[in-house]
Amino acid sequence: MAEERGRDRNQSESASLGGSEDQESFVNGHDEPDFSDPEDYVDNISDEELLGDLLKQKPKEADGIDSVIVVDNVPQVGPERLEKLQNVIRKIFSKFGKIVSEYFPEGDNGKTKGYIFLEYSSPANALEAVRNCNGYKLDKQHTFAVNLFSDFDKYSGIPEEWEAPEQQPYKDPGNLWYWLEDAECNDQYSVIYDGGERTAIFTNTYGGTEQSLVEERARWTETYVRWSPKGTYLATFHQRGIALWGGEKFRQIQRFSHQGVQLIDFSPCERYMVTFSPLIDSKDEPQAIIIWDINTGVKKRGFHCENAAQWPIFKWSHDGKYFARMGQDSLSVYETPSFGLLEKKSSKIPNIREFFWSPSDNIIAYWTPEKDNIPARVTLLEIPSRQEIRTKNLFSVADCKIYWQKQGDYLCVKVDRYTKSKKGLFYNLELFRMREKQIPVDVVEVKEVVNAFAWEPNGEKFVVLHGESPRISASIYKMSNKVELLKCMEKKQANHLFWSPQGQFVVLAGLRSMNGALEFIDTNDMTVMNVAEHFMATDVEWDPTGRYVITAVSWWGHKVDNAFWLWSFQGRLLHKQNLDRFCQLLWRPRPPSPLTASQIKKIKKNLKQYQKQFEIKDKMRMSKASKELVEKRHALMQDFEKYRKKKRELVRQQKEQRLGLRGGVDTDRMDSESDVEDEKIEFFVKEETIVLSK
Repeated sequence: MAEERGRDRNQSESASLGGSEDQESFVNGHDEPDFSDPEDYVDNISDEELLGDLLKQKPKEADGIDSVIVVDNVPQVGPERLEKLQNVIRKIFSKFGKIVSEYFPEGDNGKTKGYIFLEYSSPANALEAVRNCNGYKLDKQHTFAVNLFSDFDKYSGIPEEWEAPEQQPYKDPGNLWYWLEDAECNDQYSVIYDGGERTAIFTNTYGGTEQSLVEERARWTETYVRWSPKGTYLATFHQRGIALWGGEKFRQIQRFSHQGVQLIDFSPCERYMVTFSPLIDSKDEPQAIIIWDINTGVKKRGFHCENAAQWPIFKWSHDGKYFARMGQDSLSVYETPSFGLLEKKSSKIPNIREFFWSPSDNIIAYWTPEKDNIPARVTLLEIPSRQEIRTKNLFSVADCKIYWQKQGDYLCVKVDRYTKSKKGLFYNLELFRMREKQIPVDVVEVKEVVNAFAWEPNGEKFVVLHGESPRISASIYKMSNKVELLKCMEKKQANHLFWSPQGQFVVLAGLRSMNGALEFIDTNDMTVMNVAEHFMATDVEWDPTGRYVITAVSWWGHKVDNAFWLWSFQGRLLHKQNLDRFCQLLWRPRPPSPLTASQIKKIKKNLKQYQKQFEIKDKMRMSKASKELVEKRHALMQDFEKYRKKKRELVRQQKEQRLGLRGGVDTDRMDSESDVEDEKIEFFVKEETIVLSK
């Protein structure tokens, strides 16, 4: 029936088109146009010009190769176990992107050959699979060797005879640590002012009383600057990326292209730098976060990032061997220099909230909140073994904050806990003794709200600010055999704590809303060395040696009274520097001392032996400063006398003109003959009492 219907339809169409004489006459009655080329026509138009768009879409021989990976050392199985093997392979490799196709070659015996081909939807997915799965241990007998399919062509094309690479000229960056050779151990700091238009580097000289300009440039950075952890490099921000500067003249050492970069971070060893930009990112090639090799300027790896609110996203171990990132219910630890996942897998940690590395050991402290019947937990994880060396269960937890002591000897976890009625909060300080066997934990209960906590960098003390204004208290504790309260200072106007980098001295500061109240405290004898105020101060910065403190009012935080003040560690004001629209001040960090702990202890013990030498140097410096001041004043006086003599000569030369203009009246003589009365003023100089013996 269908064939008949089709035949009938064709017949009806032919009848309607070809069976009419009128139709025939219409077609044959008019001449058809001639589309043939002339005999002498030469066709000189190429296919690329005529069909360029279509030819671009023509499949190429190499298309898809970059998206294909080869996985070797795969188990050899027969047809009965092939489906199971395929499911395992898909589970492992589908994490890195969509698998478009797969091929499991089989031998004559019906078993797979031990290698497979997988094709991803994009080359970036294939590259990610190679980075993460090369060396993946499936079981005791099978460890994957994963390569890009395109690499085989690359390796097969290697010439048999080795050719030496072309030697690149060495670029001498100069002495990058020159400032450490200063005989007076003066420190440097960077200043941004004029609303960000100008950036300058100063040296703090003459005991903080004078500031020596090292370098100053206009529009050196577009936003702000950042020093590397050891002070070797100064990083400046630009729309196209980051530039690193160093050496005596602050020459450009390296450039890193990352469009729209906003945030950076350094590894503690200064070998790597992490940059973040919200502008460029794609599923195929991660560009939001890039890790760079500082020495070579080479991009080591890129990562996706949806939100950089908690910067830094990656946190580094103290030695720069590892860096970690917190994900949803997971903690990913990467190792350098491969930049691959440690053991090719992340640690599954449900509901992980926060983590921090120890400043001295490869140990991670993290906490997880309560869920269902499982209590909140603080865990210490050793890397790379991933062994949990200590856990602490916590109950009725609202929030936790983790604070490591700089030397890694102690760890404090501030725990915000609900009361039994769930209507209020109380606070616990869980104090871990990291150097003791089994890591015992002491608990300090604080019933008032905890505003700030800070460890003494090189000691056993810590300070807690607690209470609500105007009844804020500062409690100073010491980690002896038990946690000992040394002093509770009541009614303090402070919301921030700033320890000296060398310990012992601490500044209690009431920044911003507390009008810049400052209190300088010596925690050895619990004395308040000075109470002062820097009105509307927004920042406090200790210098690396702990000798000086900077307080500042930044234009970024407050639009008037922008300046920075320099104080001694005892709270004595040494210098005031007002700068138009001052924005930022950062001290240049110093690298760790090469001296051992025993050598430092010996120097401190014998400090009195060196005291006389320092006193002599101080006197020489002061006398030198006095001599320079006298010479400066003498030079100014000479300049003034020259100027005065020049003006007197000008007045003498213009006398005839003045007489002509004033009708012959000598006004100069009239001014000199004005009535002048002498007045004697007496003031008290001193009083002296002399006792005469009989």
